[in-house]
Amino acid sequence: MAFLEFKDARIVGISAAVPLQKFSNLHPDNQTHFSSDYSPEDFVASTGVEEGRETKTLTTSDLCFEAAEQLINELGWKRKEIGALVFVSQTPDYMMPCSACILQNRLGLSQECYAYDCTLGCSGWVYGVSQVFSLLNTGNIKKALLLCGESHKISEYYPRAPLFGSAGTATAIEYKEGAKPIFCHYGTDGSGYESIIVPEGGTRNPPLPTSFEKKWDGNELLNGLQIHMKGIDVYAFSVTTAPKSIKKLAEKYGINYMDADFIVLHQANKMINNAIVKKINFPQEKSPSSLTHFANTSSASIPLTMVTQIRDALRSKSNKLICCGFGVGLSWGTVAFETTADIVIPDLVEVEELS
Repeated sequence: MAFLEFKDARIVGISAAVPLQKFSNLHPDNQTHFSSDYSPEDFVASTGVEEGRETKTLTTSDLCFEAAEQLINELGWKRKEIGALVFVSQTPDYMMPCSACILQNRLGLSQECYAYDCTLGCSGWVYGVSQVFSLLNTGNIKKALLLCGESHKISEYYPRAPLFGSAGTATAIEYKEGAKPIFCHYGTDGSGYESIIVPEGGTRNPPLPTSFEKKWDGNELLNGLQIHMKGIDVYAFSVTTAPKSIKKLAEKYGINYMDADFIVLHQANKMINNAIVKKINFPQEKSPSSLTHFANTSSASIPLTMVTQIRDALRSKSNKLICCGFGVGLSWGTVAFETTADIVIPDLVEVEELS
């Protein structure tokens, strides 16, 4: 069973950066994204996404760099002491090299830094946490960064996807003997890999001129290089798997999840997240949402929600958190941990377009 427990390390800081430029799903110009029998108002009512952040020039590493810079400076960390950098994204700068290598140099980290990319999406932050904690549990690496984000750059060839927004986040984790343990549960069902997929652009279906042709996929106009989803399948998977994962974790480690100060879910959409919270009978007001203004930001959504929705609460006292990510893969995971009142959470960074 994919249950993991880590000791002697803790999350000491979380930061987030988003493009300054916004989009609105209720703007008249966006009607072209939807079929004639599915209005923008219908979309907002079902997903909860009124607006989000978009960019024409910023990459995921640009956004994660800004988040990491802010966090490193506020923590007062010496850059040469950061021994690991894990970058989680499905929209890296290049097919190769990995973006973690670029960020190691750009952030001025040591050449002895352990750095690599992970391509998980919706469950990416939750998986990334366990990867970083496992590195710190060796006792040799004392400080590490987990950078998670997505950049859905828009252009003539890559039109806006109304559900998805761009963001980059940084989570700082350090080795500390005696720190309270973190508990994890993970799962995978690759039989559902086609439920959320970018069908073209990889080595299975290399990009062709026809890859840029827009076609109706359900209620949306998409090309082969955009995210395609089987909505009914994704809904059924999410509202079944996420509650089970939370309950399995609680049962395994003797945790009463009702005692959590917050349960932070991957920001999939309003219908899915409301159904999950209702299924576990958890108070809706203790499950914060960033969907309305930031959309679905995939691996960035959990830390972005912490920064934008519960920052003051996290900095006021220690908090018991349960975080659950679920989606593309199909993949899911849940982590339970406790933060302390000295956690560093800078203001949200808004990044201007590159000139």
